[in-house]
Amino acid sequence: ALFTIPPELAYGESGSPPTIPANATLQFDVELLSWTSVRDICKDGGIFKKILKEGDKWENPKDPDEVFVKYEARLEDGTVVSKSEGVEFTVKDGHLCPALAKAVKTMKKGEKVLLTVKPQYGFGEMGRPAAGEGGAVPPNAGLVIDLELVSWKTVTEIGDDKKILKKVLKEGEGYERPNEGAVVTVKITGKLQDGTVFLKKGHDEQEPFEFKTDEEAVIEGLDRAVLNMKKGEVALVTIPPEYAYGSTESKQDAIVPPNSTVIYEVELVSFVKDKESWDLNNSEKIEAAGTKKEEGNALFKSGKYARASKRYEKAAKFIDYDTSFSEDEKKQSKQLKITCNLNNAACKLKLKDYKQAEKLCTKVLELDSQNVKALYRRAQAYTQLADLELAEVDIKKALEIDPENRDVKLTYKTLKEKIKEINKKDAKFYSNMFSKMT
Repeated sequence: ALFTIPPELAYGESGSPPTIPANATLQFDVELLSWTSVRDICKDGGIFKKILKEGDKWENPKDPDEVFVKYEARLEDGTVVSKSEGVEFTVKDGHLCPALAKAVKTMKKGEKVLLTVKPQYGFGEMGRPAAGEGGAVPPNAGLVIDLELVSWKTVTEIGDDKKILKKVLKEGEGYERPNEGAVVTVKITGKLQDGTVFLKKGHDEQEPFEFKTDEEAVIEGLDRAVLNMKKGEVALVTIPPEYAYGSTESKQDAIVPPNSTVIYEVELVSFVKDKESWDLNNSEKIEAAGTKKEEGNALFKSGKYARASKRYEKAAKFIDYDTSFSEDEKKQSKQLKITCNLNNAACKLKLKDYKQAEKLCTKVLELDSQNVKALYRRAQAYTQLADLELAEVDIKKALEIDPENRDVKLTYKTLKEKIKEINKKDAKFYSNMFSKMT
């Protein structure tokens, strides 16, 4: 690039004798040969990262992951205070000082960096006394750290409560994973936390172990973990008691004591996915929806509401888009949609997911505005969501359609009592408020 610099931004009126006269405009011919990127990691000047060697791919470690790093930490005068040729730690737990965990989350595999660290991300106001091979760090000392991210193991927290942990030991192929209802072939070894092996299937001379997901063929935690794996992946799955064998003793190849956290090493050898709607023609979609509905009914009767809900959802998905259906197929599809969404709403009420119950009932009423069950269940959901006025509207409409419905009448009686109680509380509140004002 050619830079033209006016006098006021160069040497001004005085110039630079003897080579540059006063008020001279200068031109610079500049070629950028290279540069080193420096990043302010925390956006507060606390950690500056200078990349010495670019890493591979694009992924960065996340909080649950286990990273393997090499590092050397020095004071600003060059004194080494800590060094490691290889240490493994969980990102969220950190290591040495806060700067390491924060920096490693911005790095790629194989990346090498130089960190300039302010005290708040080092050892702070207190510093650190010398301990073992670690040197002393004075109070409010800055650090310079050479850091290399050698590798890491991806750890996935599974479930809404994130209690099932899956650590990848060997990456799988492609991107596809089993779905619910898939037939999977695995090699598994189950251990207690003390290392006792209580289960081994599919290894040595044995045939790989085959089961269908979401059929209670294995413990819930293992079932959920397999749904998050790829073909050929090997993972270490840590499962707490509530997703394993619970509070009762289990007799496997060795005894699993009550309330045991168990650890499975799992290799997903292969899987065949359960068919999705796009794999089926119209008549097959209706048949599949009917099958899933019946499976849901059986699970509901057994009190397995969460699993029943999934079956009803899958059934409804098969027939969600029915524009290409014949008139007869559309009639069958409509009735199945109504039944599946109604039954799913009943599941959601049992699971205390009142918002979803309300949405499912609304879907039914869009197809059949006179459906008493949908009005009744939506009123139940509205009541739990404290939308008593909307609940009353639905209950009244249900009674207009079916005045003799015992369940609806009982619910209306309970609802009126709730409304009366709330009105009394409101009246008392406003009475007290106005008496204070006067």
